[in-house]
Order: sequence, then structure tokens, then C-alpha cells
Amino acid sequence: MTPEEQLDGFIARFTPEIAGLARAALVKMRMRLLSAIQLVYDNYNALAVGFGPTQRASEAIFSLAVYPKRVNLCFLQGGRSSLKDPHGLLQGSGSTNRFVPLASAAALDKAEIDDLIAQALIAARIPLPPAGAGGLVIKSVSARQRPRRP
Repeated sequence: MTPEEQLDGFIARFTPEIAGLARAALVKMRMRLLSAIQLVYDNYNALAVGFGPTQRASEAIFSLAVYPKRVNLCFLQGGRSSLKDPHGLLQGSGSTNRFVPLASAAALDKAEIDDLIAQALIAARIPLPPAGAGGLVIKSVSARQRPRRP
């Protein structure tokens, strides 16, 4: 199985609504971050797809976290300290990981979220390569997982 087929299988375990949102959000993030390496973690609590310059999880700038009832866009580097959020979109109290719940993939087109993404790209410790095809890497699949449907 290819990594893309594996990821599609992970997503298929969610409800059609959440799976559709996850797939649409992935398409939008991939189009925005063409050179990013995508790191897939099918963990106990959630399916996470990180976007970063390398295969090191600690260097990921964003992730899409897919839960049974929601999909979050996570800002992984300095979510609290470096991002200016005048619209109060960022949730969570972490100093490095904050998130925006996505009601739809179209939310990624909103100026407020676009601004947060742009800020995070500028503030990244290691920037994304200016060109390149990126890639998809399945990093981890937990043997035990919470149900993917509510």
C-alpha cells in the first residue's frame, strides 16, 4: 500500500462528514504548502497530519488533527507567543500548540486564518523550502486507538 492509500484508509474510518472535511482541508493545506513534508500519525486520540520542512516532527509548523467530531488546524511553533490573533480564533492554552477548529474547509480561505498561517510560516524556526514536491510519510500507527466514530 502506498502512503497515500494508507492515509485514505485512516480517514475512511471517520464519519463521512468528518472524513470529507479532513480530505478537503488536506487538499487546501497541500495546495498552500506545496514543498512541505506531510507526517502522518494515526495515534490513540486522533489522526494527525503534520506539515513541515523535514521528516522531524519537532520541525512541523502545522498539523491537521482529525477527531471523531471535529478537525483542528494546529499551529505548532509558538502558537501563543509569536502569533498575533486580533480576532481571537486560536484556542488552547499551550505555549507551542494552539489550534483553530474548522467548521468547513472553506474556513481555510478566510483572511483571518490566512493571516495566522502566513505569520506561522514567517516565524518558523526552519522555513519550508521555496520549491519542491514535499512528500507524505507515515510516521506512526498506534496499535490501540479510540473509536473514530462517535
